[in-house]
Amino acid sequence: MLDLEQSSSRSGHTDAWARQQLPPEELWPVMRYDVLPELKCPTRLNCATALLDHNVAAGSAERPALFFPGGQWSYAELLAQANRIAHVLVEEHGLRPGERVLLRGPNNAMLAACWFAVLKAGGIVVATMPLLRERELRFILDHARVSLSITDHRFAQPLLDAAAGSTVVSYGNGELESHAEQKPGTFTNVDTAADDIAIIAYTSGTTGQAKGTVHFHRDILAICDCWPKYVLKARRDDVFCGSPPLAFTFGLGGVLLFPMRIGAAALLLEQTAPPQLIEAIHQHRPTVLFTSPTAYRAMLTRIDQYDVTSLRRCVSAGETLPLATFEAWRAATGISIIDGIGSTEMLHIFISASDEEIRPGSTGRVVPGYEARVVDDDMNEVPRGVVGKLAVRGPTGCRYLANDERQRAYVRDGWNLTGDAYIMDRDGYFWYQARTDDMIISSGYNISGPEVENVLLEHAAVLECGVIGVPHSERGHIVKAFVVTKPGFTPGDVLCKELQDFVKAQIAPYKYPREIEFVEKLPRTDTGKLQRFMLREIASQGQA
Repeated sequence: MLDLEQSSSRSGHTDAWARQQLPPEELWPVMRYDVLPELKCPTRLNCATALLDHNVAAGSAERPALFFPGGQWSYAELLAQANRIAHVLVEEHGLRPGERVLLRGPNNAMLAACWFAVLKAGGIVVATMPLLRERELRFILDHARVSLSITDHRFAQPLLDAAAGSTVVSYGNGELESHAEQKPGTFTNVDTAADDIAIIAYTSGTTGQAKGTVHFHRDILAICDCWPKYVLKARRDDVFCGSPPLAFTFGLGGVLLFPMRIGAAALLLEQTAPPQLIEAIHQHRPTVLFTSPTAYRAMLTRIDQYDVTSLRRCVSAGETLPLATFEAWRAATGISIIDGIGSTEMLHIFISASDEEIRPGSTGRVVPGYEARVVDDDMNEVPRGVVGKLAVRGPTGCRYLANDERQRAYVRDGWNLTGDAYIMDRDGYFWYQARTDDMIISSGYNISGPEVENVLLEHAAVLECGVIGVPHSERGHIVKAFVVTKPGFTPGDVLCKELQDFVKAQIAPYKYPREIEFVEKLPRTDTGKLQRFMLREIASQGQA
């Protein structure tokens, strides 16, 4: 639901197709803009102006904006390149405000410049994960009605195969650059409304087909002014880095938007697997790190080989942070990882905690600007300490593109239902239990799969694990664990029994995994999220 300020603004988009694909406003969540002064914004707003142009105008022109292996760009250089690309989009490709532009490539300076250029020209950014294949790209191209795509030339072929009938422009091979260098370094940004669509972000597909989530220009600034300001507490001299791609909203905020909102710098890395990430930290000395629990755990195996003392802030999201990983990272580095829960639908983190407010094992408390509660199936708030569904609302919220059925499932009574089961304690801390479809009911007991995973990860032999419920004729379901062992440990019956006994000794015995299957790797999305639905498929097929 829009406030009067937002609904009265005139759109700056001449192509209204995306706007017409939004769900009816009665299906939107309640959007709260009155709880923090930072959330008030003018009716006319282009977030590229606020994040980039205003930094240069305010005196940051010569400050570094982007670092990357082999070089750096100042704020002035990034602005000039984005302006030149915007000219190319409008003058040579006829981009109209409101049209969708697909972006494809790893995190690098040209991708960042293209992201700003599209918004400057009034377009809508549709960023995609660099590892998507042809059929996945074709779905997004069709679903978002994309007519123009920009890609790193090294990732062009699957897009060219998928984009029949639409224009594909490449960079990194000189194609886009040669056209841009002929254009002026200044550009008059399109006068968009605060509630004009800025991005369509596609979910990473942990539960199957990706869904397009729509976010406005004011939403982009809202996520910069809530969690980063009140929880992360970054500084202008910080250098942000991380593993998530810019197509993943966790990465978009963490390695581009948040540093630019305060005039800080970002280190953009194309290779971000744990071995490359920890080496980049050692070499380039960033101070703020965004990555997944899996990556933190993997880097621990080689942390004694690298100097990571430049780090002062470490952030985890995308999936729940196991207590064992939190404690091991703190023991090795002295840094308490800032955990948080966000979603593509909500755009970024809305529950979190930092510094002395961290309670290990808890996700944290609701971020200023948001409200959260734990509810039952009828949307009634449950007592503190009782498991229920997480409901949240604030200045951002779920609006699916052309998917009213899914919208009705995600938003109820004005609240966003994230699909997570949580407990809220008497102090307002939220404790993750499971995805609501990952609670295992065995012989009448409710068992949290992630709880069992956390215990298994404390065992010296376990590198990674995933826990699901599998059908059982007598118990309804039983707990099954898929385990990746660390080097030097031999999978087999002996280790299986050892792990089962270990779990029984740590938590209630009825929660132990009655089946353990050793695998070489776990199915994960490009952003590192464990795909439990694929583990269920593997279990149903009886093969790993």
